[in-house]
Amino acid sequence: MTSPIDPHSKCYSHINGTNDELLDRLAVSELCKGWPVYRDSSEWKNYRDLFAEDATVWTTWSGPRPVDEFIAISKAGKEKGVFIMHRECGTLVELNRCNNRAIGKMKATITHRFKFDPSTGTNGASPETETAEFDVDCDCRFIFFCEKDAATLQWKAKYVKLFYEKDKVVPVDGTTAPKFAKEELEKIPTGYKYLGAAQARLGYQIDLDLPTAGGELFERMYGEMEKWLDGKDVHLFWEQK
Repeated sequence: MTSPIDPHSKCYSHINGTNDELLDRLAVSELCKGWPVYRDSSEWKNYRDLFAEDATVWTTWSGPRPVDEFIAISKAGKEKGVFIMHRECGTLVELNRCNNRAIGKMKATITHRFKFDPSTGTNGASPETETAEFDVDCDCRFIFFCEKDAATLQWKAKYVKLFYEKDKVVPVDGTTAPKFAKEELEKIPTGYKYLGAAQARLGYQIDLDLPTAGGELFERMYGEMEKWLDGKDVHLFWEQK
């Protein structure tokens, strides 16, 4: 459930404006859309080109990672059959041209395909469990903390962190779905509890400090977004708190 209270304390350039504002916002929006287009298709050179040299990204299954390390573990996962796709559902950008900073907001659905094999217990299934091939769909908002390089005039993402808003299990055959124990789901924040529980069965250590659709981390995230746009330092490494 989202709150009726506006999480922003101020407005930035986000629609209309000068031609320069429009072009900058378009460039950042284009950058954001590179995540689903390039990562899903393993276009790693194009994907890497979205980011600053020292960029950091967060996901449920990886936690915070330098972008080059994230690419490496993404490749390793795909080699093992990990199948994660992204559907972009709309992107807008907030811009401060005074300091060449922007926040890209990309609504998306993460869809992770799972298959639990009952005969071997692979991926956490027990021998009694019915074979289940299913997706977990998670509605989210990717937040890109972007900056324009003064020398090259190119926009790059310095940080990418997501709001995880709600998720669900989608049986591939329309009927067969796994059961998750209450204890599994209680460990994961609402917003990505099914996604996190299923990924945990694969052996991933799930990041439990990601913002969802409300609460303390939701408010904290918006505070960091405004600090970024105002040219201030941001602190997004909450796992180290």
